[in-house]
Amino acid sequence: MSKKIVGRRTVLLAAGLAAGGVLLDGGAAHGLARPSARRPATPDQAWAKLREGNRRWAADASIHPHRNLRRRAEVAQKQEPYAVVVSCIDSRVPPEIVFDMGLGDILTVRSAAQTIDPLIAGAIEYGPAELDTPLIMVLGHQRCGAVTAAAHALKEGTKLPGHLQRIVTDLRPAYEQARGDADRMIRINTTNVVAELKSDKLLAPRIADRNLKIVGGYYSLDTGKVTRLV
Repeated sequence: MSKKIVGRRTVLLAAGLAAGGVLLDGGAAHGLARPSARRPATPDQAWAKLREGNRRWAADASIHPHRNLRRRAEVAQKQEPYAVVVSCIDSRVPPEIVFDMGLGDILTVRSAAQTIDPLIAGAIEYGPAELDTPLIMVLGHQRCGAVTAAAHALKEGTKLPGHLQRIVTDLRPAYEQARGDADRMIRINTTNVVAELKSDKLLAPRIADRNLKIVGGYYSLDTGKVTRLV
């Protein structure tokens, strides 16, 4: 291949990347909007943004925002997510897809049935405490396998293997409140986690100052819709 052809391809590549908002050195192109320019500033604005994205997803009208080279360049040096989504590890409930979000939009913390231990609590605290994230969304979901397994173990008086038994222990209060109704147990567990987080010593002052809201949601596997619980 001739040097002339290689040179021409290099020029075209550089032009294309620059037009997409990326320079060859990985920096942002001149005039590129900063993430903070679009970030919801209040808890209610953050929830409205999540709700808007979920409506798109449920309607099969996702726009897949912030999933390109330009966005990667925007957030490479700094992140300003506007929500922490605490969700189950279930493969059918990936928060970025459910809320039609992309790079740098949300922090996701996932565990079986949204159960919380000190390490997970620290991960949740990071968003509001270090990045001024104004919203925490605890997202339960329809037909949660962890809840179903825990309910069966509690009903039969059996134990799950390994660390899975810790999930059973954490879900016992919701099981007792739900009185055997699995779907109600999922919703109750979600609101219980919200209540636990609201009493967190690091988060409570931010809630009192109205810089943070913690809400619960329920995701329908059948419809793709998130319903706000708390």
